[in-house]
Amino acid sequence: MTRLDTGRIRAARKVIDPVFLDSPLYRCEALEPGLGCAVSIKLETANPVRSFKGRGTEVVASALAGEGRDAVVCASAGNLGQALAWSGRRRGLDVTVVASRAAPAAKLDRIRALDARLELVDGDFDMAREHAAAIARRDGVRLVQDSLDIETCEGAATIGLELVENAPPFDAVLIALGGGALATGIGHVVKALAPGVEVICVQPAGAPAMTRSWRGRRVVTTGTTDTIADGVAARRPIPAVLDDLLLVADDAVLVEEASIVAGMRMLFERAGLVVEPSAALGVAALLEDRDRFAGRHVVTIVCGGNADVDAYRRWIGSPS
Repeated sequence: MTRLDTGRIRAARKVIDPVFLDSPLYRCEALEPGLGCAVSIKLETANPVRSFKGRGTEVVASALAGEGRDAVVCASAGNLGQALAWSGRRRGLDVTVVASRAAPAAKLDRIRALDARLELVDGDFDMAREHAAAIARRDGVRLVQDSLDIETCEGAATIGLELVENAPPFDAVLIALGGGALATGIGHVVKALAPGVEVICVQPAGAPAMTRSWRGRRVVTTGTTDTIADGVAARRPIPAVLDDLLLVADDAVLVEEASIVAGMRMLFERAGLVVEPSAALGVAALLEDRDRFAGRHVVTIVCGGNADVDAYRRWIGSPS
């Protein structure tokens, strides 16, 4: 049984600020000659936090405010923290975000600008997650756990509703895979309402834990990650999220770093989009396996645009 519920997902749209809903969805013909298939983009960067995460944090913060809570803490690679800070500030919540010191400076600066308390830890996202849990126990505040908290998955799932309701017929959807909220959310709706559509999750080869877990049908952890796609660089899949993913994903693929950079460059040069590495995973998958998608109509979710400026310039300016 899945943890997600289509009725709750529909209800989530009523509490999410409209600024996060009905994000642009369009056929991007400029990408198609280089990819060999029809490509539509669902653009989740055209909002105040420049990622899809605001959909989930709106559901979380609305519930907390309704319960009379006044404080919340989360661990974040950057985007969830921004989104929770935005949603929490709107509802008068005291927000603490724990992040790695190695997280992109642009993401950390934006969290601070949104009036959240930012605590930095040495190490990676999974170590930040442990520290956030310790704060929650110490202070007795709500711990928001991305992908484990069903609100984060069902908020993301509203993207799936918009795809099914508004997109022309499509054959496959490519979804960045990290903790799993985006993939399980969209996948649940697509499989419920458009079961013929192939749900394909895409993860960097340098951060393969969830993909290996999906393939093995059991949790597989990794000791380290090595990818520029910081937003999906988790080492320890959550068992309950894997169970949800196994019900909706038709495939999970790994892509190389060079393909991620090429996807970012293609989105910039041909579509005029500045995206962070995680948002280019779908295009990277198309670049690596053109034969698989030839002649098909594919939707890719451009899930975030919070790239570090200096790093982005290095990636885009490097030789093809």
